[in-house]
Amino acid sequence: MDVAEKLEILADAAKYDVACTSSGASRSARKGSLGSVSQAGICHSFSADGRCITLLKVLLTNVCVCDCAYCVNRVSNEEVPRTAFRPRELADLTIGFYRRNYIEGLFLSSGVIRNADFTTELMIQTLEILRYEHRFRGYIHAKAVPGTSPELLDRLGHLADRLSVNLELPSAQSLKRLAPDKSRTSILSPMRQIMASMAEDADTRALMGKRTTYLTPVAPKRKTRAFAPAGQSTQMIIGASPESDHHILNLAASLYRSVGMRRVFFSAYLPVNDDARLPATDAVQLNREHRLYQADWLLRFYGFDVDEVIEARNPFLDPLVDPKANWALNHLEQFPIEVNTAPYETLLRVPGIGVRGAKLIVRARRHATLREDTLRKLGIAYKRARLFITCDGHYAGQGVDFTREALRAQLAAPPEGGRHGRRADKTIPGQLSLFESVDTPEKAAIRGEGPKAALGKGAGRTAESNYWDARRAKACEREALGSMPGGTIVGDAALSPSPCGSGLADTPGAGAEKRLRSRGRRRAPASPDARSASAGATPSKPTPEMLFA
Repeated sequence: MDVAEKLEILADAAKYDVACTSSGASRSARKGSLGSVSQAGICHSFSADGRCITLLKVLLTNVCVCDCAYCVNRVSNEEVPRTAFRPRELADLTIGFYRRNYIEGLFLSSGVIRNADFTTELMIQTLEILRYEHRFRGYIHAKAVPGTSPELLDRLGHLADRLSVNLELPSAQSLKRLAPDKSRTSILSPMRQIMASMAEDADTRALMGKRTTYLTPVAPKRKTRAFAPAGQSTQMIIGASPESDHHILNLAASLYRSVGMRRVFFSAYLPVNDDARLPATDAVQLNREHRLYQADWLLRFYGFDVDEVIEARNPFLDPLVDPKANWALNHLEQFPIEVNTAPYETLLRVPGIGVRGAKLIVRARRHATLREDTLRKLGIAYKRARLFITCDGHYAGQGVDFTREALRAQLAAPPEGGRHGRRADKTIPGQLSLFESVDTPEKAAIRGEGPKAALGKGAGRTAESNYWDARRAKACEREALGSMPGGTIVGDAALSPSPCGSGLADTPGAGAEKRLRSRGRRRAPASPDARSASAGATPSKPTPEMLFA
């Protein structure tokens, strides 16, 4: 099986893992190395169901000794074709895609081949080829296999920018029932080791940065890479087990507190296997996944607590209203608030006002009293925010009763769709592919098709541009005939056509003529044939081959 066939199989098998996002690390380019990392430096693509995924997200192998009920690569699934990359193959493939500007990083996961340590050894070999042989400094996200020995996990962490250990399911009971080969200890132990290694690495680097001696320090031969500078993340499957949203959010909050998790990803369960232990439904709970992400954002950036976002007596999030709006509807006694005097923390709890909008409001009201027109210019979602605020003492949500039922009807109404701006005409539908050639309006214009091609034929062009086009055409005609006004340069051969119609001043003949004039050299008179050709004959128009030689 060649590399292209392996890539097609293993890239398709990796699409179920959503625990990848922008890098979260920053590293500039360096002479002699390849690649760099910015805070949002990973190329993204969007799948058909709206998931944001990286362009090169592959498995090292889809061979797996585990028999997880929800996984398409489980050992009992005999319908899946099995294959594996060699470390050298995957490293060279990554560099080849990077040099062609297809990707800016690598998301590497794998099935468990033989055992966890053997799989991790193969991943380490791949990353060592990238880092040390190709000197690749781009972003790498590596999946740590549960059950990996601490020594191998430490080596993997010094090669990758981010590590992740998938939690898989929200409870130990569900994990035992649906993934009997995995345990809570084998998953949580690597998470705690990653947190401890990151803290130890940060302390060591901070200590080495201080000058504690007057002796000249001896630089090491090769600087040791930081341990997982972009932190760690994890993923939970939603809908394959009966846990509630209240339980899931409490688990996510505990991971943020106890193991320093950077991000918890939620993946709606996709029915890919027939198993009696799985839910008997084909519905994908994408709306529930979306609500969990919104609630997770409130916990991380808006100062909410889990019990504020969701109550134990109502353990599932409202599918029609987002969690922030639902909290506001349940606490109408705190609204409406005055945007000109409310503190920053209170502004964050207003539906329609985000972190950036709240900061802009606090900054703008220092200089003037804020009213409706000013708030609209600040970029907040004013149609939602107006229901919960007053501007200079005037309620902004006039026409809507300030009751829970009326406000909920406004917030639960589906937004009016539409095509936003002229960019919608240029949008290429579907997910970007590494193997298919996608036609674009620009490519059609080059072929002489489509509306843009008319501009190259004179339509919509100004008089000035037509004048300079005529000048370039005349210059190309003179060059093609081998004649110049006033005579031919001694020693010059037939002048070559000017590339891309750059004009007379950029041609080799014109440059030679200027040099000869400056040096006072003798110019030879033009031949009779050349004079007659330039005086009487009408040259033909330049062909595209002449203009684009």
